[in-house]
Amino acid sequence: MRCPSLSDLPSPPQDKAGWPWTEASPQLPDTLPNGKPWPRITIVTPSYNQARYLEETLRSVLLQGYPNLEYIVLDGGSADGSVEIIRKYEPWLAYWRSERDEGQSAAIAEGFERATGEILAWLNSDDRYQINALGRVGSFFATHPRVVFLNSDLHAIDAESRFTHRHFVAKPLRVLAINLGYHTWPQPGCYWRRSAYEKAGGVDPSLRFCMDRDLFIRLVAVGQSARLRGTATADMRNHSESKSSTLLDVAAQESTLLSQRYSSMFWRNFPLYRQFLRITLRGSLAWRSLRRRFASIGIEI
Repeated sequence: MRCPSLSDLPSPPQDKAGWPWTEASPQLPDTLPNGKPWPRITIVTPSYNQARYLEETLRSVLLQGYPNLEYIVLDGGSADGSVEIIRKYEPWLAYWRSERDEGQSAAIAEGFERATGEILAWLNSDDRYQINALGRVGSFFATHPRVVFLNSDLHAIDAESRFTHRHFVAKPLRVLAINLGYHTWPQPGCYWRRSAYEKAGGVDPSLRFCMDRDLFIRLVAVGQSARLRGTATADMRNHSESKSSTLLDVAAQESTLLSQRYSSMFWRNFPLYRQFLRITLRGSLAWRSLRRRFASIGIEI
């Protein structure tokens, strides 16, 4: 499906303006510059009682101006008005349903089972994409055929969609993610090939918090990974009901599980070395942030 234009979609609420309410990504040409078709991108959105944010999420996907999009929305049986919102955008969805399921991970796995796209990603129903994110992603994968996993910088936003800070990421490094308990691939800014997803074994539905890191660890073992340079591709929302606020105990338990599942005995026996590398990685990202701040005022360092 070609993404709809702003005029195609339902009118936004009167109190909403800007992206993705009254602004849209430019419509991309039907083919890539070399005349080949754009790779199909499948986005899956799992949702449960997120009506406050859901419409903004849907519009941020549909208004990408991308020529070959497949969008799947899987609602867990919400009773907060989410279904009414989804029905407004039903004409542009490849598939949607609203019924009780086995949780977020199972819904994501179900969505990817239905996916036909060459490139996959999921976007939670309280996050959103930035303007022209999918055009940049599709173009990168089309011109880098050996790359199977891509990450990118993110913006953090609050409950009112106000920018708070930028997440700077490094190129995905599997050994560090496995052994440090720290990684630089925030899920809303990550994209991968379906062929790699199938080889990696898909989402583990038993995980409630770390299913993204678990999947990404397996994906980057399949082939090459890369960081998409330039501006952020997505906004990750921080609010009182988000998983990062409500599932801290689960996050700690699953992080320990992943360490046991993937890490080597060498790294477990040298915690000070792990701490040194963690600090080094964070320092390199802090240096990127500092360079960007100076560049914004015309100073190169």
